[in-house]
Amino acid sequence: MSDNAFALKGLFVDTPEIGALRTREGYLVCKDGVVAGFYDTLPDCFSGIEVTDCGDALVIPGMSDLHLHASQYSYCGTAMDLELLDWLDNYTYPEEGRYADPAHAKAYYEIFTRDLLHTATTRAAIFATIHTDATLELMRQLSKAGMGAYVGKLNMDRNCPDYYSEHTPENGEAETRRWLECCREAGFARVHPILTPRFTPSVTDAYMERIGKLAAEFGVPMQSHLSENRSEIEWVKALCPDTENYAETYARFGLFGGDCRTIMAHCIYCPEEEDRMMKEGGVFIAHCPTSNENVIAGIAPAARYLRQGYEIGLGSDVAGGHTLDLFAVMASAVQVSKLRWRYVDQSEKPLTMAEAFYMATAGGGRFFGKVGLFEPGYRFDVVVVDDGKNRNLRTFTPGERIERCAYLGGAAITAKYVDGCRIL
Repeated sequence: MSDNAFALKGLFVDTPEIGALRTREGYLVCKDGVVAGFYDTLPDCFSGIEVTDCGDALVIPGMSDLHLHASQYSYCGTAMDLELLDWLDNYTYPEEGRYADPAHAKAYYEIFTRDLLHTATTRAAIFATIHTDATLELMRQLSKAGMGAYVGKLNMDRNCPDYYSEHTPENGEAETRRWLECCREAGFARVHPILTPRFTPSVTDAYMERIGKLAAEFGVPMQSHLSENRSEIEWVKALCPDTENYAETYARFGLFGGDCRTIMAHCIYCPEEEDRMMKEGGVFIAHCPTSNENVIAGIAPAARYLRQGYEIGLGSDVAGGHTLDLFAVMASAVQVSKLRWRYVDQSEKPLTMAEAFYMATAGGGRFFGKVGLFEPGYRFDVVVVDDGKNRNLRTFTPGERIERCAYLGGAAITAKYVDGCRIL
C-alpha cells in the first residue's frame, strides 16, 4: 500500500491531443498531489488505498479560466448595452472604486469565491482592483477555498477617474511593491501574484517601465489586454505614437512573454507582427467569446491560433462575460467561430467542441504548469460532473455529454480536487 495516495474510479475524459477526446474507464491514482497513473485495474503497489467510485458521472480535468475580473462580479449579467470604453466609464470604474472599503471587498469577494468554487474551474488568472488590501483579501479567500489562482492588483495612473487612480508612477510602484512583499510574507497556498497593468491607455510609459522592473525583480508573470476593440487600438496609437503596434507598448518594458510569462486577453485584431511576437514569446491568449459578444468587440481568430500552435485558453472575462461557467464559454467559442467562418474568413474552419474543451482544460492549464490532463506527473486537478439532468432515453457518448453540458447547462459539480486536495 502506498502512503499519501488515493484513487477515483469512473469514466474519464481529457484531450492529450488538440481536438481529440480521450475516454477511458478505470482508476486514476493520485499520489502527493499529482497523477501517479491511470489503470484499468489497480496494481498491487496501490492495493488498499482509498477508492472513490464516481459512478456514471463524467470525470474531467479541472478547467483553467485565463481571464476574469473578480471585482466586477457584483454586476455580472447587467450593463450589456454599451461598447467597451463607455462600459468602463459608466459601470466598471464606479464599481471597482468601491473596493477601497475593506468591508465591501470582504463581502463581495466572499460571494465571488463561493460561486467560483461551484464551477468546473480549478485555476484562474484574476484581475482585482488598484487597492492592495482588498486584493490581499481576495487572495486570502481563494487560498482558504483551496483554489489555484494568479491574482493581480491593478496598475492605473492615467485616463481613469480621480477616485480610482494611483495618480503617479511613484505611488503606483510603491503600493505594488508593498503588495508583492505582502504576498511573499503571506505564503498563500496555490494563490500567487501576477502584475496587472489594466491596459496601455490606463498606464503611463513611466509606470509601465517600473512594472517591468518589478516583474524582473520579483520573478512574477504579467496579465493585461490586447487589441480587443478598434477604438481602443486607435487610442493606443495616439497615446504611444513611437510604437509600431499595441504589443510593443508592453514588450519594450519586458512585459510580453519570454522571461516574463504573459497572458493577453482577447487578441481580436492583432496584425501579423503582433501575432509573430506572441508566438515567439510564448504569450498566452485568453479567448473570451462571451465578453466579445456582449461588449460588441468582435470575433477573435481562435481556431487559427489554436491550430497554428499558439498558447491559447479560454477566459470568462466576467463581467464583460456574463457567466463564470466555462462550459458555457466553450459553447460560445464554437458558436462565434462559426460566425467568423461564415462572415469573416472562410479559410478558418470553425472550432469543434473537442477543441474548445482542450482550450478550457489542457490549453489554459499550460499557463499553470503541468495542469489539465490525466497524465503521470500532472497536477491532480479533477472535476466530477453529474450531468443527469441532461440525460434522456437516448444513449449519448461521453463527447456528446460534454457538448450537452456546454449547450444545455444543468451540470452539477459534485466533487472538485486541486493538487489532490478535495475542495468541494
